[in-house]
Amino acid sequence: MVKDRRELARVWAEEKPLIRIGKAGVNERVVEEIKRQLKRKPLIKIRVLPSALLDVTLNELIAELVARTSCSACGRRGLVVVLSRKVV
Repeated sequence: MVKDRRELARVWAEEKPLIRIGKAGVNERVVEEIKRQLKRKPLIKIRVLPSALLDVTLNELIAELVARTSCSACGRRGLVVVLSRKVV
């Protein structure tokens, strides 16, 4: 059994990103899709396209995702971010 988020993130390393964030950035549709996917799966991978980073940094974008979706960021490699359900 997988015990912590980092181990779970390693298991999901082979998975393809479920959501891509492009030049529109973090909008309401993206936030709602992330929430919907997190209800179905404990972790999701998000690919951030370079065009999304013209006005903000990747860290700012991740912080906005975490704040708007009430989730946790448990990993990042390049432009791919792994988000998990918030542990209560």
